[in-house]
Amino acid sequence: MNDQARLEALSAFLKTQRAKITPGSVGLPEGGRRRTPGLRREEVAQLAGVSTTWYTWLEQGRNIKVSSSVLENIARALRLTADERRYLQSLALESHVSPPAPPEEQPEIRPALLKIIRELKYSPAIVIDRRSRIVGWNDAARHVFLDFVQVPAEGRNLIELLFARKELQRLAVNWEDFVTGFLAIFRTYYGQYVEDEWYRDFLRHMSGQYPDFGRLWQRSTVNSAPDVLIEFRHAKAGKMLFELTSMQVHGSADLRCLIYTPSSERTELKLMKIIRQA
Repeated sequence: MNDQARLEALSAFLKTQRAKITPGSVGLPEGGRRRTPGLRREEVAQLAGVSTTWYTWLEQGRNIKVSSSVLENIARALRLTADERRYLQSLALESHVSPPAPPEEQPEIRPALLKIIRELKYSPAIVIDRRSRIVGWNDAARHVFLDFVQVPAEGRNLIELLFARKELQRLAVNWEDFVTGFLAIFRTYYGQYVEDEWYRDFLRHMSGQYPDFGRLWQRSTVNSAPDVLIEFRHAKAGKMLFELTSMQVHGSADLRCLIYTPSSERTELKLMKIIRQA
């Protein structure tokens, strides 16, 4: 069991969340000058009803005994969302972490799901696994994003494609918002499977290969279904607006379906024209 990776991720998460909260927002005095933004460790401990020493050890990533009830107090003190609470539980409680998947695992999309996304003729849809590998897509996604058939199977990782492919960077007007939405989803899986060494290796690879990745990963939230309104500047259709819907696919494979719904009739008409002219 890779306890070190789990505890390091817990430490980084607690520090990031603590830095987001101002004393005034939780009814504490602002006090004098602060060396770092957000709450002090002793303030989080006070709000959570635990000792400063115990909370410090927790944030330092020490392997100490933790209970769900105390974690819930810390979650309230840090004002965590439901997804962030689950992430905290996954990292702090070893029993909440899923076992690593075998390296050869390659989930396959079921014919029924493939039929569903193909019926979404004018809503680009992509199916990814827990490692963000693209395992299915429809024709609309091919016309708006990439022709994924032309991408080697081993290179169809959605997170890496967003950083590696210039056409995807040019496509999204608010590219950082586009990316951080996917990183928020990816982080939910990371919390659940943190002891799978694949994630550690992937994060190291991305940080070394793409300068912007580390910065965006550090500031990313935890959200299994982020509300994202994204504006695209398509090479053929110009301005197009889509809303992202993220849905977990129930079944033996841990898959997620990402559907981009046109937010206006004008966008849908543009997409129809692109597909028909292809």
